[in-house]
Order: sequence, then structure tokens, then C-alpha cells
Amino acid sequence: MADKSNIEWTDATWNPVIGCTKVSRGCEHCYAKRFSERFRGVKDHPYQQGFDLKLWPSRLNLPFEWKRSRYIFVNSMSDLFHESIPRDFISQIFDTMEKARWHTYHILTKRSSRMRDFINDRYRNSSVPSHIWLGVSVEERSVLSRVGHLQQTNSNVRFLSLEPLLEPLDKLDLKGIHWIIVGGESGPRFRPLKTEWVREIRDQCNEKGVAFFFKQWGGIRPKSGGNLLDGRIWNQYPNLTEVIISRFNIGYLK
Repeated sequence: MADKSNIEWTDATWNPVIGCTKVSRGCEHCYAKRFSERFRGVKDHPYQQGFDLKLWPSRLNLPFEWKRSRYIFVNSMSDLFHESIPRDFISQIFDTMEKARWHTYHILTKRSSRMRDFINDRYRNSSVPSHIWLGVSVEERSVLSRVGHLQQTNSNVRFLSLEPLLEPLDKLDLKGIHWIIVGGESGPRFRPLKTEWVREIRDQCNEKGVAFFFKQWGGIRPKSGGNLLDGRIWNQYPNLTEVIISRFNIGYLK
């Protein structure tokens, strides 16, 4: 949890929950688990319990303390829609986001069906406020169903995080998707990212008018390979004016 973040596409992180469990191949070399387990057993440390799931009610109101508008990555050290997080606690997190609306919140999950069901129930008579962006992680073709779940979610802004991208993803269905982040894996056992995979995603985004953000090539360290693609930096964000207009044209895919 930090007022400043080294994650290129966000400004700050807010972790009212920490800890998680693996659900797919993208989790195999999880940076959050690697970091957390270093402190297992260290008395009074926030990660004393390692990467075991832990709720932090004392952190629920943290965004109110940040008066300057920020992009905030929610649960960078967990998954907000983990099956062991009580629905009521998730609701309290959304209560805070709705009230502290001078921030923009990024929510990223691999539990896409639970997010869809929660959102479509909570906002059954409206849609998620446009300052709350909902995303899913997609690392390979076997988890493409997450994209469909996101498209079925009653949201104004939807994004995909293709990190770590483990294989080519051609012919993505980008209907209702506003932003794509691509990144390679980092760490001692990183799996390499191929240039042609990234170009293919970029070209699909350009064709469909989807904002494209290339985070990193990856390597032993996150910045080992830099973030240049074909000689330039790609750090696009969604145009919210266009997103809101498109909302009235396509809605969400029921």
C-alpha cells in the first residue's frame, strides 16, 4: 500500500486485502507472493502472515486521506474478488470508492465471473461509476472466458491486463473493451515475451480504437528489457468522453 507506485499505469496502490491463491499459469511466478513470503514470521510486519489472505478493515478509508486525484490500483497484493473475501467487505470497498470519487480506481481480477455477478447485482439499476475501471487478467488462450465475463459486466470502463503474456492472442474480441495493458514477466524464472505477440495486440487495438499501454518486456528485473516497442513508448489511456458516449451505443453484452 503506497501513496506512490512503481507500476507504470497507476499512481498509487490501496490494499484493504492482502494475500491470494493461484488460479492459472499466470500466477506461477507471482511477484506479490514472492515479496510477501520474504516477511513471513516477522513480528508486527504487515506481511507477517506471508501471502495468506488477510482483511485490513483499518485501511478501508485510506483514499479519503489522499486529497490529490490519483489513479489507484485496488488490491495490487491480492484479488478483490477472491472467493474467501466476504461479499460485505467487498461492498465496503465499493462504498469508499463511490464516495472518494476524485480518484480513478483500477480493479483487476482473475475471478471474473464473481466480479460480473457482484457488479451486475450491486448496479442492477445503473452502471459502475465511470471513475471505477474494471479489468481482468488474461495470460493465455485457456482463460479467454474472462474477457467474456468482463463484457457481460455492467461497467462504463473495461480493461484487459495481458501480463505476463505467455502466448500469442490473435483475433481478440474487443467489443466493449476500452484499454489493454501488455507486459512481460519479471523475476528469476521469467518466461520470455516475443515481439510479434506484442505487435499483434497493438495492431488489434489500433484497428478497433482501443487504448494500448505497453508496460515492459520483462526479464530478471521488471525494467531489464525496457518498454520500447518499435522505437517508441506506448502509454495510451482511454478517452473517457468517447467511452461514455459509446456506453449509450453498445451497453454491456448480456
